[in-house]
Amino acid sequence: MVDKHIVKFINKHHVLTLATVDDDGMPYVANCFYAYDSARNIFIFTSDTTTRHGGHMVTNPHVALSVPLETRIVGRVQGIQICGIAERGDSEAHTTYIKRFPYAAVAPLTLWAVRPTMMKLTDNTLGFGKKLIWESEE
Repeated sequence: MVDKHIVKFINKHHVLTLATVDDDGMPYVANCFYAYDSARNIFIFTSDTTTRHGGHMVTNPHVALSVPLETRIVGRVQGIQICGIAERGDSEAHTTYIKRFPYAAVAPLTLWAVRPTMMKLTDNTLGFGKKLIWESEE
């Protein structure tokens, strides 16, 4: 079960940074709007397979995600880092994404779902340097 503080942080935000790697081991990052399905513990976002990062996910599904809270106040620092496996989103992922971003219903979507293998939330509101870690049992 994912800690409630982690889920609360994820649900308060809507943009993630996606890190992928090409066949030569060269990294690349992209920012994507996301929806989170807490029941299935997946991050859902859209990206065409013709994009650089989309092509990377086709050949190497191992990805990393990051969602930060931008602040200069040390006591409010929060951010989550995630490692996971990307796969194409299904119809349930589509429903979840459209519920979060209704305007996307009119666009052709290539959905991805990242199933986390590890999540680490740093949350200074819980104490300086407090880290909550979740790891998949799979």
